[in-house]
Amino acid sequence: MNWRHIFLNASALALLFAGGPAMAADDQLLDAPEVTISAATTGASGFYLRGDLGYAGWTGEGTPSLRAFDTIAGTSDTASFDDTRFGKPFSGSLGVGYQFNDMVRADLTGEYFGGDYDASGQADFACAGEAIGTNCSGDARADYRAIGLMANAYVDIGTVAGFTPYLGAGLGVTRLDWSDVSLTTECVPGAVACSGAAAATQSLNGDSSWRFTYALMAGVSYDVTQRLKFDLNYRYSQIDDGDMFGGTDIEGFDDGLSRHEIRAGLRLSLW
Repeated sequence: MNWRHIFLNASALALLFAGGPAMAADDQLLDAPEVTISAATTGASGFYLRGDLGYAGWTGEGTPSLRAFDTIAGTSDTASFDDTRFGKPFSGSLGVGYQFNDMVRADLTGEYFGGDYDASGQADFACAGEAIGTNCSGDARADYRAIGLMANAYVDIGTVAGFTPYLGAGLGVTRLDWSDVSLTTECVPGAVACSGAAAATQSLNGDSSWRFTYALMAGVSYDVTQRLKFDLNYRYSQIDDGDMFGGTDIEGFDDGLSRHEIRAGLRLSLW
């Protein structure tokens, strides 16, 4: 027996059996289906519509002030309201936007909100018809309406299990329309006594003006479907100061509105 031939034949058989599974595995890899990455995985760009409802439970008024002309002294005096409340905190907005890539998007929004205003304060000058040395307390009540136009930009930080946190900022203008203001004044004794006259109430014409506005946002969206997102965010906005009301001998100014809002809404992609 030729042991050399037997060894070579055995080696060939071993290589054949060893190579068979490897070649079969290679064939399976070659026959594997192709994997493609869809737009839903990589993100997409395009237009979207949005709608939001807001609750501004925390509205700061700054320091509203009143300037009155003292007919006795012939000078103008200024007083501030030290106790001011704003009501009707709900708001709504609609907008259209564009998603540029996975991280950056921007939109234009129009919003509407209204409220009531109730303030009281005391001035260090006399009410009309009272003697110098007395003080004047006042209560003011009014309603207001506001229409805002904002351009906003956002950075989406990343998506985990359908949730996408983001940060945003906006610039725009707000038209603040004040209704007629009811102002009630009453004499407060000071260095001298009051005349005893009853409190006087007058109606003052409300003013309207466009105000510069900026906003900062932080929130999270959730993928309800591939095209529909639920959005929940916190928004801080600051509306510039301006005229509030005016009359023959008296004018009022608000110190702007700072609004802390919680907003919830939907974004619908149009691609």
